[in-house]
Order: sequence, then C-alpha cells, then structure tokens
Amino acid sequence: MDDALQQRIRKLITDHRVVLFMKGTKHFPQCGFSGAVVHALNATGAKFETVNVLADPAIREGIKEFAQWPTIPQLYVAGEFVGGADIVRDLATKGELVSLLRSAGAVDAS
Repeated sequence: MDDALQQRIRKLITDHRVVLFMKGTKHFPQCGFSGAVVHALNATGAKFETVNVLADPAIREGIKEFAQWPTIPQLYVAGEFVGGADIVRDLATKGELVSLLRSAGAVDAS
C-alpha cells in the first residue's frame, strides 16, 4: 500500500471516534454483515461514521491490508481496530460493545 493511501486511512480512523468501513452506508447497508454491525452500533446509541468501501476501490483493498484483516466490515474505536461482523456481534451479545463505545466517549454515560 502506498503512503498516501495509508495516510488517508489513518486520517479517517483518527478523525472519528468510531468509524465503520463497510459496504454501503449506515442508512443503506449493502451487505448483511455490514447491516448487522450497523444494527449493533445503533442499538447502543453510539455516534459513528461510516466509509462506503464500494465507492472507493482503493480504500476497499487498502483497509484490508491496513488492518491485516481480510474481510469487510471493519470497526475502529478510538483509533484501534476492533474487528469484523462476528467479533462485533459477539461483543454486543456479551454487553461489551456498549462498554467499549462508552469508554471511547461515543455513547452517553447515562
């Protein structure tokens, strides 16, 4: 991956407390896995941004290399890679997702 693409990805991750690289948008997910993560995030009340990898082939391939993770969606919280759909669903089921998002300031503490 070239430096410019790596910097673009890093900026997206650092500019947003919670960012989901996904197929589609949070308002219109275009795959079931992306939709499942959006649903889990919405259930927590978290504020989050999405990056539609279908709109940018360089980001679509680059994010996989960046995280050393072969699939999309990919969730980042407070600049750190959390995981894909299965990991996010597991965290949500255990009640750990809301705690993670709250500690990052993406969910109200109330």
